[in-house]
Amino acid sequence: MPDIDFAFLADAAQARPGEKFSVLGGGVSRLAARTFPFRHPHLALVIGLSVTAPETNREHEVRFVLLDPDGRELAGAGGVLRASPPPDARDSVLTFAVDLWNVGFDRAGDHSFRILVDGSERKRLPLLVERLPAEPDPAVN
Repeated sequence: MPDIDFAFLADAAQARPGEKFSVLGGGVSRLAARTFPFRHPHLALVIGLSVTAPETNREHEVRFVLLDPDGRELAGAGGVLRASPPPDARDSVLTFAVDLWNVGFDRAGDHSFRILVDGSERKRLPLLVERLPAEPDPAVN
C-alpha cells in the first residue's frame, strides 16, 4: 500500500505529480481568531505519496478528513489516482496539493487532518485553533 512520505499545511502551494512543487508559508500548525465561528480563507494541504514500482498502474484512493476537537468531521474530500510507472521502474513520490477554501471552525481547540490511503489512516496533522483576546475598545480610556 502506498505510504505518506510527507504531508503538511501551507498558506498556498502549487504541485504537479512527479514534478517539483512550490509552497508559500509551509508548516501551518496554528490558526487564530477573535470570534467563533470563523472561516479561514485558504489553506493548502500538500501530500507526498510514496509509491513503489509494483504499486504503479493501479488505482489508489486518497482521502483527507478535518476533525474538530471532539473527533467530528468538519470537512473532507478524496479522489482516486493512478501512478504511472517511471521509465526506470523505480519507486517514486507523487506530490500533490489540495486547496481548501473558506474552511469553517466552530470553536477553538485541537483539530486535526487525517489522511487516508486505500481506506487506512497513514498520517495525522495537528492543527491548533486558538482564540485571540478581544481588541481593547479605543473609546474606553
